[in-house]
Amino acid sequence: MASTTLGLVVGIAAVLILWAAAIHNRLRQLRNRVDNAFAQIDVQLKRRHDLVPNLVEVARGYMAHEASTLEAVARARGQAAQAAAVARRHPGQAAAMASLGGAEAALGSSLGQFMALAESYPDLKADAQMQSLSEEITSTENRLGFARQAYNDEVLAYNDQASQFPDLVIARLIGFAHLDMLQSTQSDKERTAPQVRF
Repeated sequence: MASTTLGLVVGIAAVLILWAAAIHNRLRQLRNRVDNAFAQIDVQLKRRHDLVPNLVEVARGYMAHEASTLEAVARARGQAAQAAAVARRHPGQAAAMASLGGAEAALGSSLGQFMALAESYPDLKADAQMQSLSEEITSTENRLGFARQAYNDEVLAYNDQASQFPDLVIARLIGFAHLDMLQSTQSDKERTAPQVRF
């Protein structure tokens, strides 16, 4: 009788361990998909951050007396690059995502002001390098939007799984925390699409 009870206890323990391992593996797979989706955002952010200094340099020759605007774009780019570096180390964490969203919104706002100001410089608008950079930035913004959407979809799938019973129990025990989505806009003003015409 004791050996039967011991066998039953061992069997139940083995089933519970396998069940917990299966949940852990499923959550780990979803978390890896979130990390991969953020890596795709990071690629586009790097591209965007690499294009901004070139854009500023091309404009500097035409907009010499607009130094404050050019400096604001460069400063916003630096802050966005720093926020991206932090988010790269901690994808999905609330503070990192909020900081990245805010920094990227500030960069977008600075770029929007810059582009609006560039409208009043016909020679700059006609510059082939400026036109090429503007097209690359627009393309990057589109890719970034799609990458952000894919990231948020993966975060949603992960959060849904990690918050459902019985996965919720294992998620909390092992430390699979809730992840925050990446917000592209913070206010109604930011939701207004900038008008760029070259």
